[in-house]
Amino acid sequence: MNGPRRGLVVSTGKNAAWICLDDETQPRLAQLRRQTGKRFMPVPGDVVYVRILEDEKTVVDRVEPRTFHLERRTIDGRAKTIAANVDTLATVTALADPAPRLVTLDQLLAFAELESIDAMVVLTKPDLSDPAATRDLAGLYTRLGYRTLFLNPKAGENVEALREALQGRHALLCGNSGVGKSSIFRALGGEGHVGEVSRHGIGRQTTTVARLYRLPSGFLIDSPGVNEFGLGRITPGELVQGFREMREPAATCRFTDCTHLVEPGCGVQAAVADGRIAESRYTSYKSLAQAS
Repeated sequence: MNGPRRGLVVSTGKNAAWICLDDETQPRLAQLRRQTGKRFMPVPGDVVYVRILEDEKTVVDRVEPRTFHLERRTIDGRAKTIAANVDTLATVTALADPAPRLVTLDQLLAFAELESIDAMVVLTKPDLSDPAATRDLAGLYTRLGYRTLFLNPKAGENVEALREALQGRHALLCGNSGVGKSSIFRALGGEGHVGEVSRHGIGRQTTTVARLYRLPSGFLIDSPGVNEFGLGRITPGELVQGFREMREPAATCRFTDCTHLVEPGCGVQAAVADGRIAESRYTSYKSLAQAS
């Protein structure tokens, strides 16, 4: 039996986790050891120490203290930790095939704002989209202060710019299926496809992928689904803080409990009317507010 080895959690299930050891590139499946009747519950981004047994089975021995963790609030008000030791959400949105899902993008950006971590906007498949609409969309998020990159990973376009943007970052890659995340990983040189542990435990796997791309001073993980970043039950006053350009107008509303949906004297609606807030962003706000 070998001594403890350090690794990074890529994906977790009920009884096991995918771990990428510091001196390996291919994640390996590891069992979670019971301690005082309970199992460790690591999440993507956790630093762990594992033991490799004589039969080559890998067992998680301990989880290192977290410097930071991301939580998702559920509808019933409880919090669920979904990732640890991360500082950036790298959002991926296709400009075509499938059409841009801006509500999803804006939800991810709002999640990052509310969690006080950085976010970047990666727009894929620019060769399939209308150039004018593409420029307008990129301009919108650039003006809001988000680092925005066009990326065509299959052609190698702007891959190095993304690699540079990720330097020193501990990032999670997130976006809907079909937006090109697998192509991004292949272009960066990371692992292309690893099965994710099923919620039912070791020995059963889903078709969902879990990938890790290591950087000299950071990492990029693609593991949690988009639904993991749901905002849960949230008040309009909280939600509006997730939209950078809405904070100042919201402070001018006639009513302190304004929902920014139907009330007269609403500063947010006035800012939409005079072009200070983009229609697409307000549409996203309304959709998220009405769903909470």
